[in-house]
Amino acid sequence: MKKMKSLTGTVVTMLAAGMVLAGCAKSTDPAKDAAVNDASKNNTNLSPYEVAIVFRGPSQKDLKAVEEEMSKITKEKMNATIKLVSIDSAAWEQQSTLMVTANEKVDLIYTRAQNYSSQVSKSQLLPLDDLLNKSGQGILKAVDPEILAATKVKGKTYGVPSIRDFASFGGIVMRKDLLDKYQIDAGKIKTLDDLDAVFKAIKEGEPNLTLLGPHLAGTSPIEYYNLGMMDNLGDDFGVLTNLEELKVVNWYETPQYSEVLKKMRKWYQAGYISKDAATSKETGYDLIKANKGFSVIVKGKPGIESQVSELTRQPMVSVELTPSIATTRSVTGTMFSITQNSQNPERAMMVLNLLYSDKQLVNLLAWGIEGKHYVKKSENVIDYPSGVDAKNSGYNLRQGWMFGNQLLNYLWANEDPEIWNKMDKFNKGSKKSKALGFTFSTDPVKTEVAAVTNVVNQYKIGLETGTIDPEVNLPKFIAALKAAGIDKIVAEKQKQLDEWAKSK
Repeated sequence: MKKMKSLTGTVVTMLAAGMVLAGCAKSTDPAKDAAVNDASKNNTNLSPYEVAIVFRGPSQKDLKAVEEEMSKITKEKMNATIKLVSIDSAAWEQQSTLMVTANEKVDLIYTRAQNYSSQVSKSQLLPLDDLLNKSGQGILKAVDPEILAATKVKGKTYGVPSIRDFASFGGIVMRKDLLDKYQIDAGKIKTLDDLDAVFKAIKEGEPNLTLLGPHLAGTSPIEYYNLGMMDNLGDDFGVLTNLEELKVVNWYETPQYSEVLKKMRKWYQAGYISKDAATSKETGYDLIKANKGFSVIVKGKPGIESQVSELTRQPMVSVELTPSIATTRSVTGTMFSITQNSQNPERAMMVLNLLYSDKQLVNLLAWGIEGKHYVKKSENVIDYPSGVDAKNSGYNLRQGWMFGNQLLNYLWANEDPEIWNKMDKFNKGSKKSKALGFTFSTDPVKTEVAAVTNVVNQYKIGLETGTIDPEVNLPKFIAALKAAGIDKIVAEKQKQLDEWAKSK
């Protein structure tokens, strides 16, 4: 996935412009500039150390080659080598958790909102504030303070967000060839209801297609649509359905959730959603690439069409289904943290710092090796080398949004050269949740969170794929959630949110 930009401001009124200035402009603070320069100087007097970077992503044939090229840079700068560990999305939760809890050596790890607060409460992540001040001046220069502050838990920083989009909408991306074939005007699609006729027309003509697949294997196909209707406050166990009020409610009891489930059931019964959607390990993108799928509901943003078109190797068209909103999850949705298992947290921070300040290093991680995986068309524009494409490239990760300062990343030839200006407008025009910057601590209700999580795992995927009847199973789901203690979680979250609001 490709490079996205930023949000900033006073609780994010400037949510993009400030970060562009912070990421692109020269600092006016000579002391900070000196500190950044010091952090980039060679540190060959340091003892050798291998920094293990663990992230979510598909396996890459040339991962080792990229790792070796990155190590040349880090060895010269800080006598450190790099070990890259990618874990496929379907196995991410289980394998990454096992690596951390089993005390396997992990220095830097991809962290996201869904697990962030629980990882902090379990002391799996290290506080980074002192490390940032000592060895992270490139990060502090590139990331706007308001954005970094939104990641804090009880006043401490445990994750550093990549510089990208910090708002999103629930959108759908659809195959352009099929829209054209059946003369469907995507501009008329505004809601989920509008998709009924679209799906019906295509299913009649293409009966073997799955019309809606999930963004990630093993997840709900409507995850990002739901997130476009609320601020989930870090998880779905107590949300804000009105972004202007700090009123926490049980999402699964809302009329909005009930209506979405009815729609999914209707689509499932019509054959628009795969019969094995609740258990399948294929993503919607996999289905489209194999000419077996039509659409995916995504975390929408400017540039999403070219991003998904490259991923699926099909021209795609995107449509907004919800307003664009900015929440704490928008900020903490993609971060890197240093784990408690790191044997040298300072060196890990030095490497992380380079991903926000060293253009060569971050582009290696994002796009691979120049001349092998891409060639430069101009100073900042790249494309595949002759004879190389998305199918045969040994390093085609397509996750530039995940790593460091994307303002340092090259643009691909098929990308809009105005993407950053459009992202700036997008971020500034997005609706900001009143709870932006709030992070829920699960400590007081960790027993209930564990029990509720088990209930959600039992019911959610079946309900949200339409596999099981919501008329029968939604009441059972709600009853099981209450028995597991969701009301206590909602009350605790409301308490913490009220205290947070008073302290602002």
